[in-house]
Amino acid sequence: MSNFIISSLLTLNQLLTAGIAITAFSLLLYALSFNLRDRVARSFALILVCVVIIFVADAIATVVVMPAELEFWLKLEWVGITFLPTTYVHFSDALLATTGRPSRGRRRMVVRLMYVISLAFLVTLPFSLLVGPLMESTEPAPHLERTWLTWVFTGCYVIGMLFAGINFWRAYRNTVARSSRRRMGYLMVGALAPALGSYPFLLFGANLATRLPTLFWFAATLSNLLISALLVLMAYSVAFFGVPWPDRVVKRRLFKWLMRGPVTASTILAITTLVRRAGQSIGFAYTAAVPIIMVASILILEHLITLAAPVWERWLFHGKDRDDITLLQKLEERLLTSGDLRQFLESVLVAVCDRLQAPGAFVAGLGDQGLELFVTIGDKRLFEKENLSAELVEISQNGLSREIFAWGDYWIIPLYEQREERGALLGLLGIVRSPEQDLEVEQLEALALLALRAAQALEDRHLQQQVFSSLEALTPEVELIQNLRAAARFESGDALSQALTGSPTPIKPGDLSTIVKEALTHYWGGPKLTESPLLKLQVVQQALSEHDGNPTNALRAILRQAVERLKPEGERRFTAEWILYNILELKFMEGRKVREVALRLAMSEADLYRKQRVAIEAVANTIIEMEQQALDDQYMTVDLGSDNVSNTQTRWA
Repeated sequence: MSNFIISSLLTLNQLLTAGIAITAFSLLLYALSFNLRDRVARSFALILVCVVIIFVADAIATVVVMPAELEFWLKLEWVGITFLPTTYVHFSDALLATTGRPSRGRRRMVVRLMYVISLAFLVTLPFSLLVGPLMESTEPAPHLERTWLTWVFTGCYVIGMLFAGINFWRAYRNTVARSSRRRMGYLMVGALAPALGSYPFLLFGANLATRLPTLFWFAATLSNLLISALLVLMAYSVAFFGVPWPDRVVKRRLFKWLMRGPVTASTILAITTLVRRAGQSIGFAYTAAVPIIMVASILILEHLITLAAPVWERWLFHGKDRDDITLLQKLEERLLTSGDLRQFLESVLVAVCDRLQAPGAFVAGLGDQGLELFVTIGDKRLFEKENLSAELVEISQNGLSREIFAWGDYWIIPLYEQREERGALLGLLGIVRSPEQDLEVEQLEALALLALRAAQALEDRHLQQQVFSSLEALTPEVELIQNLRAAARFESGDALSQALTGSPTPIKPGDLSTIVKEALTHYWGGPKLTESPLLKLQVVQQALSEHDGNPTNALRAILRQAVERLKPEGERRFTAEWILYNILELKFMEGRKVREVALRLAMSEADLYRKQRVAIEAVANTIIEMEQQALDDQYMTVDLGSDNVSNTQTRWA
């Protein structure tokens, strides 16, 4: 019975050791992927590297048989052990600096000295000075012989860990916010796991462990269980450093990675190991059930995680914001994209053509650029008329009835907003008609219903675009608040006040010309316009109210206004004084090709590029003047008698 208990504890201990190695490596990948720019996260990654080396070597040492191989892996384990106290001191220094106590030079020197000492100990390892050779008696577990230098290193190990612990306590006392203080407490408790669980105490307690093997393996198993849990707790606390994400995002990402990474890998390893050993116990050296069960377990676990993820995210991480997050998730899942809208409108047009036996139909939408063809079906030659778009614009401008009417070769049905009694025009539904064709009552009723469906889709898309415009306008402010909240998460209030009072990020005039050129290049749409740094200018913010809160349209209007300021007085001509304006108008506003613009202005392409550079710099200078005027206007709205009024700062370096 005693042998069975020891054998079971040995197997469980082997699985836990491999699980710790997997968990540490997974957390190392997580740290390297998300918040490596933060000093605390980088130093924590060094601790994880040491833990990975220790437990990978320990896990392999539990299964090898040859004494030479066993000694190699046990000595490799000491590569991580020698640097573990140093990385702890390094981590504690970074933690203390983050919480408002930067090093004045002394802690930095201690960290450097610790690295030198660890390297010196590591150099002695191949010569069997730090630890001796493999003990002849490996009961209850394989271990190396201790030397006099082992005692010296143990003293350094204890001193380093105590120094790191003092720094942890100081960092905890410097943390004021309740949530951050709680996580700092988690960090201190979690830090005990690698510090105490990684040192091979069997060097000093082999005799006692030999006399009480059951107690030894029970203690080792319990220790590995605590290390697994506390290591995750430590990683959880560090995950909040250096990231601007809300707490729920940090928790969700870490928990999802833990479930899909170490939990899945450790579970599969345990299942396959138990199946293989069960097969060996009944006389099968290899069983085909191992790969089958491995694949089935992976698929089942991943499926269960996918099903359970929305539930645990909603109940564990959303908290009181559960309703708001659920609403946003539904919006994401049911979002009507441009592709979805076109697909739906195509289905509507197919139904229209079937009802009327028409050869083609179209939907023209009313957007920022006016009325334009949005979706067409049928023979494309029916819609290749050069004046079709102009005719549609004329229809929308001359006033429309709310009923179907004939216009040339088409039946036209105006599409209006449905949420109001006299809603605005959204677009037109057109059907190719035959000469002298009359519509029956049933056809008119069907068309009215289909037109209603098309109008609802256009209206929903229009409302979504308004939401997106609002989100686009809010994004810089929300990002700023999240960054400030992250900066003050573990630091003192001074960090937040410094971040709040800092001056805006300057845009250098040299960089401005490049930014303006990119925005003009995507003047009619593109990421260089919608994501341009020019969106943060005060002159653009002031123009938002004139463009329904759409920052892209506001920036487009400011660019147009800057170009118009370069326009000479009088009727447009193609003379030297008009050259800069003509280049901007033809190249960017009308979107003509370089060769076409060069021919139109009677100059070479090389000369055109030189003149274009001058024109863009002129636009950039004009925007600087407009921004300065906007800042001056904003300054004049402030009560000049207040003591809190500070000098206006421009955005230009």
